[in-house]
This record gives sequence, C-alpha cells and structure tokens, in this order.
Amino acid sequence: MGESVGGLILIVTGSTLRAEQMDRPLGYYLQTQIDELGAGHDDRLAVVISDRYYLTHPDLHQLPTISIGGIGVNRLAQRLLKKLPAAMACDDRFFIQMDPHEEDLRVSIWGVDNPQTRIAVVTFAERYLQRYVNLCWQRQT
Repeated sequence: MGESVGGLILIVTGSTLRAEQMDRPLGYYLQTQIDELGAGHDDRLAVVISDRYYLTHPDLHQLPTISIGGIGVNRLAQRLLKKLPAAMACDDRFFIQMDPHEEDLRVSIWGVDNPQTRIAVVTFAERYLQRYVNLCWQRQT
C-alpha cells in the first residue's frame, strides 16, 4: 500500500459465497456511514475487504479493523473471538466485541444468523461508530 493510510479503517467480511452475499452489503453500509463521518477529510475513509485478503497481508493488521460476520463465515472473527471481550451481547443472538479500554482498535460484529448480524451492525453504527471512528482518527493523525 504505497499511499498514505492515515485515516483508513478496514471492514473485513468473509470470503465464502454466503458471506459475500449477506455480509458484504453490511460492510458497504458501514463504509458509507464511516465515509459520511469523514466527509471533508480526504484521508478519512473505509474500505471493505475479504478475510482472506486481510489475513494474507500482515501489513494491514495494525490498521483499525471492523470484522463483520460470525466465526462460521469470517476467519478474522474466528481469530478475534477469544481476544476481544463482548461490549454488547444480546440474548446470545448477536455480539459486538471490542476493547473496553480502547487500546485495541479491532471490532468484531456478528450474530447467530444473518438477520441478527444485520441488527448487530445497525446497533454498532447507532451506538458505537461515532466514538470509534473519532478514536481511530485521533490515533492516526
């Protein structure tokens, strides 16, 4: 990545057909939300990539990252499952995992099925996204 990645936030979805069909659109939804929050700053943006691409490019691992989709369809979610605590768990139906100390800028958002994952993504966008992107952008400047 030869260009500056100062305000880049990665959104990682699974690379299975099911994840491409169901979770990638959720990634684009979050990408749109992040891009709107960064409006007026050319270096504040989000990019949606696959778990396969992310995991095979270690140079990306230091960037703020939002993983979407459960452990059955997203290999990054598998890796984050035991590394990040649940900031929100709703009746064991959906989970938002993130560091409460705000040191680790990785987030994992997933549900037991796609409708629950959609609810989790919207909940994250409404409750946590503004603070999360501000934190990311403060650290990257």
